[in-house]
Amino acid sequence: MREHHRSTRLFGSLLLVAAAGLSSVAAVPSGQEAATTPAPTPLGQVIPAPASAVPGGSAYEINSKTRIRVDDSRDARQIGSYLAGVLRPSTGYALNVTDDEGRDGIRLRLASKDKSLGDEGYRLESKSGSVTITARKAAGLFYGVQTLRQHLPAAAEKKTKQAGPWLIAGGTIEDKPRYEYRGAMLDVSRHFFSVDKVKRYIDQMSLYKVNKLHLHLSDDQGWRIAIDSWPKLAEYGGSTQVGGGKGGYYTKAQYKEIIAYASARQLEVIPEIDMPGHTNAALASYAELNCNGVAPPLYTGTEVGFSSLCVKKDVTYDFVDDVIRELAAMTPGKYIHIGGDEAHSTSHEDYVAFMNKVQPVVAKYGKTAIGWHQLTGATPAKGALAQYWGYDATSAAEREQVANAAKNGTKLVLSPADRAYMDMKYNKDTPLGLAWAGYVEVRRSYDWDPGTYLTGAPADSIQGVEAPLWSETIWESRHIEYMAFPRLPGIAELGWSPASTHDWDKYKVRLAAQGPRWDAMGMDYYKSPQVPWPSK
Repeated sequence: MREHHRSTRLFGSLLLVAAAGLSSVAAVPSGQEAATTPAPTPLGQVIPAPASAVPGGSAYEINSKTRIRVDDSRDARQIGSYLAGVLRPSTGYALNVTDDEGRDGIRLRLASKDKSLGDEGYRLESKSGSVTITARKAAGLFYGVQTLRQHLPAAAEKKTKQAGPWLIAGGTIEDKPRYEYRGAMLDVSRHFFSVDKVKRYIDQMSLYKVNKLHLHLSDDQGWRIAIDSWPKLAEYGGSTQVGGGKGGYYTKAQYKEIIAYASARQLEVIPEIDMPGHTNAALASYAELNCNGVAPPLYTGTEVGFSSLCVKKDVTYDFVDDVIRELAAMTPGKYIHIGGDEAHSTSHEDYVAFMNKVQPVVAKYGKTAIGWHQLTGATPAKGALAQYWGYDATSAAEREQVANAAKNGTKLVLSPADRAYMDMKYNKDTPLGLAWAGYVEVRRSYDWDPGTYLTGAPADSIQGVEAPLWSETIWESRHIEYMAFPRLPGIAELGWSPASTHDWDKYKVRLAAQGPRWDAMGMDYYKSPQVPWPSK
């Protein structure tokens, strides 16, 4: 997580095709000269890099007659409608979604017996008359749609009618992820983000096949989820934020709205209640949670490590049970994150006792626990995940502790702070963010291998990666965009693409091509000098 809180705290190989070699692939609309028809995006020139991209044949062009043909299934129709919703404004075409069979148009097919694609893989076949995306499950179909989107011109993302043409290069992509867990975390505790702001970030991360949204719902500065059995947590504990702003919290209806929106984009929401430390908002709301029975004042600063639930009190576990019970009841996903980092005001003995009592509560309500990697200093429950947030300065002993837990069966999610933390400054002049883990430019964020990163941890212990975004200095969507982009797509690629595709010099070209897309989406991203952005 974040040692930044000490002081001011701060995806088999990819076949890349030269654009010049594909100019003959483009179907030329009647009445236009070939010289004026732009070539389509070369097959496979997307993020994350696909496992296999084999170009060939003519491009497909979306036109006024194009239909989106789906299976007679709820999932396929929902994804077809989603795609139509993205493309109708910019193309100006009706793009009717139909379950009428046909060989033309954009075809979305669920093939449950095709086990080669796995649960999240897809096959995209593009030729002059059609583009067909085939997947075993809805997730794969959705990810194939994201690949299709990125093959279209950036103007396809605009909300007003654009000129086109809308070409998709010919050939076949076969693709599936390297890791099951590909996450992004948003800290809504230090600064509160509205439902609409969370939805905007969901739309952005889903374009890059991110499949977990970790919401950091509680911390010293704010409690952000309504709990009926302890109403003051949100009403009082959620009333402020860093700097003393008004804060806020999600009602249960709003939380379910976020879950539904994320689910439609194949993202599983993972709620986090950080404990036993990072609990001042809860302690301020209920005096009985404090060992001395005295509620501290609400906190709006950025220091950490000073708060702790009272481990020896029975009421603490009544509180934990109630919160996890209510959270589990409205969270359809597999996981609940219990935090566990920077519990500096909790003795080691108390920390171990607390985690030994809390993890079974998560299991009691049908969920799997995730904790920050300090959990490995206690006794991780069977099936629990540990999220490693250490970095180059992390001690060898601490890294070894995590690696040993992995050797003993604990699965890991990697979020190294000096690689994956989206709130680290790019350089000394970055107006937002922190620098406790150092400056993290785009290449550093991308150029590491999760499979070999943590010495001693078995490769098969790595469940995936996550890019956290802490919000001490961040409170607007434009701030999220500036800090997460262009770094988040790189972390997403590390989680999805085969290691054999990992090449910074090739990646940065694909990344640069995303810039016009982000412009079309109205995003405020950091134009890193390490990336050869196209000139306007």
